[in-house]
Amino acid sequence: MSLSPLELAHRLSRLEADLDASLVSPSKAVKIHPTAVVEDNVSLGPGTSVWDNAHIRHDTSLGEDCIVGGKSYIAYGVQIGNRVKINAFAYICNAVTIEDGVMISAGTIFTNDRFPRAATTDLKSLYSSDPDEHTLPTRVREGATLGAHCTIGNDLEIGRFAMVGMGSVVTKSIPDFHLAYGVPARSVGAVCRCGEPLMRFPDVAQFEEAVSCDRCGLTYHIKDRVVTEWTPPG
Repeated sequence: MSLSPLELAHRLSRLEADLDASLVSPSKAVKIHPTAVVEDNVSLGPGTSVWDNAHIRHDTSLGEDCIVGGKSYIAYGVQIGNRVKINAFAYICNAVTIEDGVMISAGTIFTNDRFPRAATTDLKSLYSSDPDEHTLPTRVREGATLGAHCTIGNDLEIGRFAMVGMGSVVTKSIPDFHLAYGVPARSVGAVCRCGEPLMRFPDVAQFEEAVSCDRCGLTYHIKDRVVTEWTPPG
């Protein structure tokens, strides 16, 4: 029986997918709970787990060894890196990018529209939920931590290895290695890659210090609230 070029290409694609799956060790297999909803065209890297009643929308990508906690929702088109932990009840909307090694604690909510409305001015038609000129991006840089029940605004960036305290409302960007908390969240100090606090910022505009982490020994230069690594691992 001869196959058309389209049928042949389809069969070759299936064979390649089966081969790729056979090369993944059992410990690195993707795990999806039976109650989870994973829509079409979602990419899940090896070792990623999706737990009960989570919902991942189409065209979203997660890297290797990620965890999506129960009852979490990830909208369409979200880009998530490797080894990201998303705890239960998180809401991650469109236009969010999450880099490698980020911790999204339970109940964290992202937003992407500063002035949202459900319906037109005459209240007779619903606005579309598709992205438009009012949809604003948010990026969470590698290694950052968002504490439980944070609310994250939009058109902002949370810096590398920054840490946001539980219950905070983030309305502006947070620099690398900063510890921030409150409503609205404000930077109050610096934290190490390992999460250990390094120092509390003094109440002066200009200062300079060299600090080392009591837990892991990594060293940093801090000048006027700009944190620079002196001994990054690797």
